[in-house]
Amino acid sequence: MRALIPKIKSDGEDNEALSLKDYESLSLREKFTYHMIHAESYSQNCDYIPAPKNEHLKIFAYIPDAFDEFAWSERQTKFLSGNRDSVIALMRESMARTKKAGVNFKQAILEVNAKEMIPDIIAAYKANTAVKDLDLLSLLMLLMKDNEYEPFLLSGSYKKLYAENTSYQNYLNYNIANEELIIKRATDFYHADKK
Repeated sequence: MRALIPKIKSDGEDNEALSLKDYESLSLREKFTYHMIHAESYSQNCDYIPAPKNEHLKIFAYIPDAFDEFAWSERQTKFLSGNRDSVIALMRESMARTKKAGVNFKQAILEVNAKEMIPDIIAAYKANTAVKDLDLLSLLMLLMKDNEYEPFLLSGSYKKLYAENTSYQNYLNYNIANEELIIKRATDFYHADKK
């Protein structure tokens, strides 16, 4: 799989897609791996955004981009949504083993609206006590926002992060109260959605 990526030729618009023949030769698991490590569509970001100060103390409104100046192509997003159950199963398997979710997994969870993975996200978050992955809390809030979970939409957290005139740089301060509130709301959303 990794041997194929250096062979990819850039097109006239700087997109870097595997040839259809090579792509079609991949198994479902190999396609999943390809998508998790390589985005095909070039999407230049003109403005350099410096890392925020004390980011380890901030729960941001959004998760970072997984692929810098690239994004998943239409072919890639169609694969993820068209194989949603398999994609979720593969992510669950990896997260259960590693107790982590990379930014690529977080982006895939949002792409396929994998709200049924809320317990997996919380388990990964709680498994790493030494270094908290606050982006997992951001992911939980984005799932509640995207699914229009009313108790979250009416909350102060939502207004601070996602209301009109807010920006991607908005954040909540990391503290135990905010951590517990986000996890409780996400858990309530998960249970309400299962009914």
